Amino acid sequence: MSHEMILEAVSALKGHKVMIIGDLMLDHYLMGGVERISPEAPVPVVQVKDESFFLGGAGNVARNIADLGGKPLLIGAVGTDHNGEILENLCEHAGLSTRLIQGGDRPTTVKTRIIAHNQQVVRVDQERVGSLSPEEMNTLFVILQENLPDFPVIILSDYGKGFISKEFMDRFMPLVQARSTPPLILVDPKTVNYDLYRGVDLLTPNTKEASEGANLPVSDQASIIAAGRALFRRLNCRNLLITLGPDGMALFEGNDAIKHIPTFARKVFDVTGAGDTVIATTGLALAAGMDLLTACTLANYAAGVVVAQVGAATATPGELLETINELPEPQVTFWTE
Repeated sequence: MSHEMILEAVSALKGHKVMIIGDLMLDHYLMGGVERISPEAPVPVVQVKDESFFLGGAGNVARNIADLGGKPLLIGAVGTDHNGEILENLCEHAGLSTRLIQGGDRPTTVKTRIIAHNQQVVRVDQERVGSLSPEEMNTLFVILQENLPDFPVIILSDYGKGFISKEFMDRFMPLVQARSTPPLILVDPKTVNYDLYRGVDLLTPNTKEASEGANLPVSDQASIIAAGRALFRRLNCRNLLITLGPDGMALFEGNDAIKHIPTFARKVFDVTGAGDTVIATTGLALAAGMDLLTACTLANYAAGVVVAQVGAATATPGELLETINELPEPQVTFWTE
């Protein structure tokens, strides 16, 4: 795959539509320093000097697509609370189209990370895990019925908070499969929900998630292939992309055609959100009409951009072009047993 092909692929991303459905959350950071230990308990006292909020979960996937030039539609749930207002403002600032379902007793999911001297001290989660109520589910499917015709690719961003549930999938998969041209369904999986993903077009687990889903250890090429085939048997999915961290990606185009894409990261500071970047870039590239290998190769470059930054970052077309021009052409290889 030549540099010219990849560079052309970056330019082709602009303006294409992807729907993102899933667990929406607010990432909250409190940053400061520690100068003393609390007299109340043997814990550090963090003097907060800065506070910031970012879109997390499905929101970060949508932000990645928007920053690459795509047109995402974000569908999720928020609470009728102050954190929900902050989240909606972040969506507006990021230029995202949204259809947000508000439940009276469902708080906005918030993950607060307290960081002192560039080191995380503790994380505090505020959330209520559970599926949507029947009324909320009906509202969701009205939204889907109205918008499905406009989107060739749908990403399910499952963080295990309950938006992606058995009740949802039992209605969702027949709905999309009944269309004359069904959209491609991509899933960023949560281990506890693996059996919900039967028949999807692409699953994107990391090595830990692949190992847990296959119930097999994953450590080398042979074990990655074995785990991938076990996931095909379990889920009957069409394709599988296992992200391997510093070792790149293993792309299963069906059960037998397995390709290894090497990593394109120049330096690694923080892997936070890299999985969101991978599925966002892959989904947008597929919406632009690219083949799966080209889409995943482009996603690998994008992941290389974001892991060189701190926090849940995104890649822009300019950063992608710079990275592609600086690095060698990707040497994709076929894997066999």
